[in-house]
Amino acid sequence: MSIPLHQLRERLENVYIKYNRREFIHPDPLEFLWRYNSTEDREIVGMIASGLAYGRVAQILKSTGKVLDVLGPAPSSFLWEASLKELSNALTGFKHRFTTSSEMVALLKSASMLQKKWGLLGNMLGAFLSEGTYYNALERFVETLLEGAGMEKCSLLPRPSLGSACKRLHLFMRWMIRRDEVDPGGWEWISPTVLIIPLDVHMFRAAGVLGFTVRKTASCAAAFEITESFLTINPDDPVKYDFALTRMGIQGLHHDTLFRELFSGKAASTRAVP
Repeated sequence: MSIPLHQLRERLENVYIKYNRREFIHPDPLEFLWRYNSTEDREIVGMIASGLAYGRVAQILKSTGKVLDVLGPAPSSFLWEASLKELSNALTGFKHRFTTSSEMVALLKSASMLQKKWGLLGNMLGAFLSEGTYYNALERFVETLLEGAGMEKCSLLPRPSLGSACKRLHLFMRWMIRRDEVDPGGWEWISPTVLIIPLDVHMFRAAGVLGFTVRKTASCAAAFEITESFLTINPDDPVKYDFALTRMGIQGLHHDTLFRELFSGKAASTRAVP
């Protein structure tokens, strides 16, 4: 049974107010971005932190910290000044599950080269977006970074065309495009209206309870479907509630019980009458 959209929006806003707070960021790798003030540094850090955001949280933070310790307080400048050999030597022995030091080095040098060409990686994405859809712009964004790195695919940067939900790529985009108490932003020229939900297990469970998807797996199609539902609720900012809803799951609050209580024991639906 559905509830009116204005009630659903109000209840999601309450969840946002309660959980979308800086104090709840740890242990999310997003916390690393808040250490840097410049957009040049932040987009490099965001690419590293989101790229390594798979596996155990403790290991994600440890691995991200290792790379950032090498890059120092000004990652963008460090990468531009360091030679490929110097960077390779500095990251010798680095490994995070499937990600090797050679992958990390190649991608970082590619990002540095493209920053020099475009000013910011966000400028490159914005140019691609002006020529086509957001999905195609993301594909070109990843493809260009991988071409510069001499790779067809990379464990750090998923390609949308391969069909996965691309959670880590969409996380990176959310961090850089949105700005509030949790997301630091930096790419203000790109509207958050284009963003796609970074679909992880917590959001997938929440979306199922809310009636936003009936799919069985957290696929690319499910991410699009869930995003469409959020667009109905908030057309200006469809991923606004992502952090708050997933944080509830990470904090150990079970969606299937808590959500049903929150929504009066009924699964909500965006097909409700406004």
